[in-house]
Amino acid sequence: MEKNDAINALSALAQDSRLTLFRWLVRRHPNPASAGEIGDALGLAPATLSFHLATLERAGLIQHRRQGRSRLYQARLVTMNALMAYLFEDCCEGNPAACPEGLITRLRQNHEPQ
Repeated sequence: MEKNDAINALSALAQDSRLTLFRWLVRRHPNPASAGEIGDALGLAPATLSFHLATLERAGLIQHRRQGRSRLYQARLVTMNALMAYLFEDCCEGNPAACPEGLITRLRQNHEPQ
């Protein structure tokens, strides 16, 4: 992950509704959800929800696919894993083996494209 990608992802998550939305999609993973279902669950108006979904999607944190006339949204865990790997890459003086319970090794293994 590049520095600008990390900044975009962190910026997208640095807002209460978007962080809540992303965490809600992570809990449901791998099951996608329609915008209507997300809005109902989180109490977000359609226009507000659309804005937040677009912001998270531009940051690569979520993705959607069309099913008929609906869009189904899903968290992109690969992006979050890449972000975590980026944030921790120099942990323990750059020695992944010294990190608690092999944290960096696990993050690197889990951020390969789905």
